[in-house]
Amino acid sequence: MHPLRDSLSFWSSMLGTAIAIVGLFRSSIVIAAAGLFLAALSAAALLYAGSERNRLTRATIAIQGRSIDALNVASLNRRLNRSLIVQEAEQVVTVSGEDMTFTWRYSGYCRAYRETAIEFSVDAESQIPFERLECFAYDLRRDPKRMHRIRPILRGPDGLSKKISAPLLQPLSAREAFSVLLTCTLPGCIKSGIEYYSSTLSVAQDRIQTSTVRLIFLGERPLWLRVYECGLSGRVTLLKDLSPSRVTNELVEYADSASDVPAQSAQIYVFSRPPA
Repeated sequence: MHPLRDSLSFWSSMLGTAIAIVGLFRSSIVIAAAGLFLAALSAAALLYAGSERNRLTRATIAIQGRSIDALNVASLNRRLNRSLIVQEAEQVVTVSGEDMTFTWRYSGYCRAYRETAIEFSVDAESQIPFERLECFAYDLRRDPKRMHRIRPILRGPDGLSKKISAPLLQPLSAREAFSVLLTCTLPGCIKSGIEYYSSTLSVAQDRIQTSTVRLIFLGERPLWLRVYECGLSGRVTLLKDLSPSRVTNELVEYADSASDVPAQSAQIYVFSRPPA
């Protein structure tokens, strides 16, 4: 909200409170009710303005001079999953040239009476339409051998941040465990220079027990790789510089594991690749 409108809402709230007090002293129910209504309306406007400011702040993330566009879009459209508790999150990301392939595995249990699907947010600097996206899920509890490939459903707009829903093979009941794997290939989303991969979790819980992210670069290794964390406030903090955990002639791998991870934060893996 504009500062002038913020000021008007504040003074309207004060005026409404004053009118309500005058009405009470004069025993006028109409005046008191009108004052209270004006004060409540102004307070609601102020709360909404603060919420919108925080929302916009979270959607203007930049690191090393690089705007994190996909995560910015995701922050504007973030929805919390309130039916599932995630206990373990494992992500494996492979970068080959300009293409990125990731495999996510989330495990936990259902806390709702019934759940039929699990939602994901696919965020990357790629404008490939959803119908052309090579993206599939597996319900590992019902299908441990991955015989039944599940095609997710797009929820909302098709852009840099895609909200998708993967139907489970059978509905979950309360306290029932789940384990779901999602694999997706995003062509043309990685260029030379400074790039990133964002690991986001949006579940309505405080912490996640364990989280593991592995980044594998085929061919030339990046010049450096750093891990940042972005909280709900939109503030970005540098957590660490990652060193390779495995190096061969064909690839270089980075591994990042953590326990007791904030469930509504984003880990951003920023790296620099030399020009091709």
